[in-house]
Amino acid sequence: MDILLLFLGLICMILGVIGAFLPILPGPITGWLGLLLLSFTSVVPKDWTFLGVTLAVATLVWILDYFIPAMGTKRFGGSKYGVYGTTVGLIIGLLSPIPFGMLIGAFVGAFIGETVFDKKRSDRALKASFGSLLGFFVSTGLKFGVGLVYFWFFISTFWDYKSSFF
Repeated sequence: MDILLLFLGLICMILGVIGAFLPILPGPITGWLGLLLLSFTSVVPKDWTFLGVTLAVATLVWILDYFIPAMGTKRFGGSKYGVYGTTVGLIIGLLSPIPFGMLIGAFVGAFIGETVFDKKRSDRALKASFGSLLGFFVSTGLKFGVGLVYFWFFISTFWDYKSSFF
């Protein structure tokens, strides 16, 4: 059973790191589930304080992920249409075969949202699109950083108890 929990935890950790780039998958929460599964093995002692703190961090980053791109768009003069365009562009870009489709999609989506739906001039829409893209980078970087730290916790904990697993 420990090997199954270890394997499922590893899958969650990998999905947690990937979730930093996929808007559909809550990366920090998924990575935290990997830590939780590892702690449920009979080999690794449970540290409820550690799990509580890492859950709080994962939840905070997950919540901030919804606000940071919008804050970037607003900070650079964008409207709610720019935020909506960013989200739609991210999803379309994710599904497209174009390299860096998510980045291009976020930028173009914000630009279209600002020019078509909010009727902004192209120079102001371009500035808001840049803010949206900057917010996306900050949010993704934050999720990716947390995912890597959680992955490091997982691997180092496993390494400490590896002889007991096998």
